[in-house]
Amino acid sequence: MAYDVRTLLEMRQDELDDLFRNSPAGDIPDGEATGTAIISPGTVFTESIAKMINLFAWQGKVFDARRGVLKNRVSIFGLEAILAKVYKGESWLDQKECVVLDYSATSLVAHWIRDEIRCIAPGVYLGKVYWDKHRLIDFCLAFR
Repeated sequence: MAYDVRTLLEMRQDELDDLFRNSPAGDIPDGEATGTAIISPGTVFTESIAKMINLFAWQGKVFDARRGVLKNRVSIFGLEAILAKVYKGESWLDQKECVVLDYSATSLVAHWIRDEIRCIAPGVYLGKVYWDKHRLIDFCLAFR
């Protein structure tokens, strides 16, 4: 099956979790990715919430694989801010390898946040967001 943003927005939480569990970590990405927040998966609200967040709050991430860092594109202006370290590590979901986006040592505003991503299709990553060790939401990154 080909996975894209539209497909992910239509999936239920258990389907997103299964897809994440059954996908490889993939390479640490490099370059700019368009981000889509996946909140209330499998409901009629998912797509509308994603559009609002994308317009006003979070547009994606810009990775520098060589340096092992990323910056988020945030605000209506798409400013690059909120730095994270990027490395491969063990997922908190299933203890298998994933790409970790770690804000603990790089961000005052997001130091309690950890993202995990896995490659679900060429240039497409599915992510999980944790606040301390509590799961918050899912997201998708689509690279050009």
